[in-house]
Amino acid sequence: MRMTSTFRASVMLAVLGFGLAGCTSDTKDIEEWVAEVKARPAPPLDPLPVMKQFETFEYSAEGLRDPFAIPSPDRDSGSGLRPDPNRRKEALEAFPLDGMNMVGTIGGGGSLVGLVLAPDRVTYRVRPGNYLGQNDGRITAVYEDRIELVELVPDGAGGWLERQAKISLADNDK
Repeated sequence: MRMTSTFRASVMLAVLGFGLAGCTSDTKDIEEWVAEVKARPAPPLDPLPVMKQFETFEYSAEGLRDPFAIPSPDRDSGSGLRPDPNRRKEALEAFPLDGMNMVGTIGGGGSLVGLVLAPDRVTYRVRPGNYLGQNDGRITAVYEDRIELVELVPDGAGGWLERQAKISLADNDK
């Protein structure tokens, strides 16, 4: 069965007509609801929080030390000891004292020279007056079994303290 083009066009117009008829429904109730919602008064806003008033405090410690100031290195405190900033550093001052080992001595009597093995695996000769360690350690005496020295360490209040130290030949038996 074949449909003619006019019959087909008539069926299409009928379907389109029924479809458009469903789109023309009554929208009056929706328009009334929208108008009612718009006419309602807005809910009240929450009140702003009350700001607390703080008491002001003025710091007036004129005679006291400023807790935020860095202590001056040239301040006179302690015993007046301090490292010499103009002294040329010696090779063994690059290593910590506990990283060095005494490995022996050369000479005899008053002209004893100590032999120190540094962490760089080089053996250095040291005499009284030489410096070693990272705390400005000055050698005071060289003995056959030990090297004695005096280190300068900060005292925490801007000054310096002397501290006795030694490297012993027996320390190598670790």
